Amino acid sequence: MVLTAVFCSAWLARPVSAAGLLVADGGFGGVLEIKQQDVRVTINNSIAVTQIDQIFVNTENRQVEALYTFPVPREASVSNFSMWIGGKEMIGEVVEKKRAKQIYESYKQKRRDPGLLEQVDYKQFEMRIFPIPAGAEQRIRIEYYQQLDVDHDWATYVYPLATDVRGQQMDSRVRGRFSLNLDIKSEVPIKELRSESHADDFVVVNHQPNYAQAAMELTDGDLSRDIVMAVQTKRPRTGLDLVTSNPQGEDGYFMMTLTPGEDLSDTMEAMDYVFLMDVSGSMARDDKLSISRNSVLAFIDSLGPEDRFDCLAFNLAPTPLFKSLQSANQDNLSKAGEFFADQRARGGTVLQPALSAAYAYRDDDRPLNVVLLSDGMTEAGEQAELLRLIQSRPAGVRVFCIGVGNEVNRPLLEQMATQAGGLAAFVSTEDSFARQAQLMRQKLVRPAIQNVNVQFASGGVKDVEPRELGDLFYGAPLRLFGRYGTGGTVEVTLTGQIQGAPWEQTVMMELPSDDRGNSEIERMWASQRVARLLGQERAGKGSHQDEIVRLSEAYSIVSPYASMLVLENDGEYKRWKIEQRNALRIQRDRKARSQVQQKLAELRKRTDEAFEVQRAEKLVTAQDAAASPGNTPAAAQPNNAATPSPMATPPNSNRGVDLDIGSGGGGGAIEPFTAVLALGSAGAAALARRRKKRGVEVQ
Repeated sequence: MVLTAVFCSAWLARPVSAAGLLVADGGFGGVLEIKQQDVRVTINNSIAVTQIDQIFVNTENRQVEALYTFPVPREASVSNFSMWIGGKEMIGEVVEKKRAKQIYESYKQKRRDPGLLEQVDYKQFEMRIFPIPAGAEQRIRIEYYQQLDVDHDWATYVYPLATDVRGQQMDSRVRGRFSLNLDIKSEVPIKELRSESHADDFVVVNHQPNYAQAAMELTDGDLSRDIVMAVQTKRPRTGLDLVTSNPQGEDGYFMMTLTPGEDLSDTMEAMDYVFLMDVSGSMARDDKLSISRNSVLAFIDSLGPEDRFDCLAFNLAPTPLFKSLQSANQDNLSKAGEFFADQRARGGTVLQPALSAAYAYRDDDRPLNVVLLSDGMTEAGEQAELLRLIQSRPAGVRVFCIGVGNEVNRPLLEQMATQAGGLAAFVSTEDSFARQAQLMRQKLVRPAIQNVNVQFASGGVKDVEPRELGDLFYGAPLRLFGRYGTGGTVEVTLTGQIQGAPWEQTVMMELPSDDRGNSEIERMWASQRVARLLGQERAGKGSHQDEIVRLSEAYSIVSPYASMLVLENDGEYKRWKIEQRNALRIQRDRKARSQVQQKLAELRKRTDEAFEVQRAEKLVTAQDAAASPGNTPAAAQPNNAATPSPMATPPNSNRGVDLDIGSGGGGGAIEPFTAVLALGSAGAAALARRRKKRGVEVQ
């Protein structure tokens, strides 16, 4: 019998492996070879579902216990970890942590071949599997959901690989096949899909304006570098998009996305910047210090002539470059490059003195942006005090957190940025630093819709997450998750301020009573709620263990208080009275994804048909030309038949209203709903007055 348990430890920080290495453990060492790894990614608008199938082989002449470890990307929710036992896939189930531990120990005492899977922190899982006989293979499947980072027109998908196992250099080559297939469906037409990390290895095909596909397959490939994919849509999206899931007989769930576009403002304000770069000892791993250098220099290089900046390196104490704000001219940029090049990673991480020093740069006449580049690996005891310091920042100061590498305390950095009126961004080793810097600066120099608030007139909407939205930045969407009872029309009112002028918009949205196509957002809603409760604990606001356990068990979410067990067969689950909720949920999720794949297959077929029609038309034209006296023979004509013309965009089911600050559009996954945002009459008038003072005409 093989027993697998996922146990969670909130703050134990260990290095991780190249997205799934199986390491022979127990003091003997050695890496089990990756015989095959196949990754299937389906991106339905901004929701990505990643399925990883791996086959490992024990090449040693002895039975081994193996340690399996893999990292989880930002904002990803692991929906399944399964193993093939006796030729059958066994899906893990989530139970309260202490009970999972007791069940595991009961098997271990009987020496009945236990396996142990632990979530060692907020982003990493480790699993022990025993026994793996000499020469035997072990098949594993991981599935997780995530919301993609979106900056204006660009969305980025990262498959994390560039990591190590407990600080050791491991063999990260796959001896057989490594493949990654990615399908992207978007209601906003796709302008470009490219790989920032493996441009020469991927083949990209644009089947339709709303569907693109990318594929890579390697034999004896190296899995030591992150795979980064970037997709750009054709136009900015200013709109409200709705995605729903409503299983029959249950509550409905929705994901609502508010996305601003270029019509927010056509002005750019001069600003002050203080760049805080973490140079503590933890930045030496995973090439994080080099990533920080490249990121901050790309950012500084993108500053305008009216901007001012200074740089501080910090570990236990901050070390400034200029000790005052300086113009972003070429001479000062060169000095910044030399300053960061001289830094070495050493010492501990203490953020409080660095933030206090940055706050002192505040000038009453200009806003101050503090840009923190760090992995956030600060002591657990300092985190509550650090969050209090963030909340007590001076007026006019915003803090933006850039997490570098894969070994990053994402929850802490995101919580800090949100509470400081800023944003959090995360940069992989293989991403484009220049593109990331440009997109981040676009958000900083354009005014946001401040203090965004959303009200639902119907009492049927409940449990909305997050509870506080904060500011809406240029090009960066805000997402809300919630539940509702019966379907129907709901009035939604959005309010805020744009450059001090009041902003308000009311739209109507339809919540369906039966929608089974987007079941992944149910787990996303629960994950958002769990994340908020953990954030409250991190800030020292009481314990929420009971509620987290309830949500974890109900929605099959691994958390610091809940673990996942994989038992040998269905009978073992019944013996322990463990309800197989996740098995049913995974079955429903896979059915919904299968329906999406069928739609994508239809789009591919239409592309093939268009290609054949175009080729036939060109052939007839060439034959007619050859038959006409005095014309050039068809063989001499250039042949462009290999490039099919784009198919016409299918009719969009979006419903929108053109209003006075510009038109927008977009769509949610499967069945979109879009409402164009606009200023209320009072807000539009106030904004017009402000713009006229600047000499800017209102369109």
